[in-house]
Amino acid sequence: MAAKIALVTGAGTGVGKAVAIALAKAGYNLVLAGRRKDMLDGTASAVNAAGQQALAVPTDVSKRDSILALFEKVKSSFGRLDVLFNNAGIGAPPVPLEDLPFETWQNVVATNFTGMFLCTQEAIKIMKAQNPRGGRIINNGSISAHAPRPFSVAYTSTKHAVTGLTKSTSLDCRQYDICCGQVDIGNAITPLTERMATGDGVLQPNGSKMIEPRMEADHVGQAVVYMASLPLDTNVLFMTVMANKMPFVGRG
Repeated sequence: MAAKIALVTGAGTGVGKAVAIALAKAGYNLVLAGRRKDMLDGTASAVNAAGQQALAVPTDVSKRDSILALFEKVKSSFGRLDVLFNNAGIGAPPVPLEDLPFETWQNVVATNFTGMFLCTQEAIKIMKAQNPRGGRIINNGSISAHAPRPFSVAYTSTKHAVTGLTKSTSLDCRQYDICCGQVDIGNAITPLTERMATGDGVLQPNGSKMIEPRMEADHVGQAVVYMASLPLDTNVLFMTVMANKMPFVGRG
């Protein structure tokens, strides 16, 4: 049987890279999307080392034309798509809500939400038409889909919106044997969370700062592989994977 095909956005580093490698170890060939080709090539080398094919496609998910070109490359190279991991995302500088520049807000929304919507649209078009039909879309929601950090209105708003996208995709695509689920990640060890473990740490709701525990990103990779491994009559709608001792479940 031919290897299944998985597409990971934001695959050059952090969670995206960890998930791509985990999927490769599970037997998937990978399409790797991200803005920096050199980082994608690094992930591709790790996928190849796991014995699977990797196609690196430089992509800016905040641009519709770039997304359309990505999915055309998927179709022309592999002819099908079994798993989409919608992972690419950015944050914004931690400033008071009323001081956030409009352009910054637009860029976060375009990357974290509109880009994910457009990738979902294009994946559905492939998955509903292919034979065998169907596939799985997994969205990176973040625990910010449940609760904000201070001064994070753009990131938090988009991640709450991702939850609505996950539910709507799951509902609207049942008839095509397409499953959609969401993994909400808390404090994985990536370059984006370095500030949590250095200096005074990160701002807390009471105005103090503290170092926060983190977890290996590989655990997120294992979670996504589990979700992807299920038959298409079974779905994990939401999964939270987090550093156990981080200050999330409780009052801050």
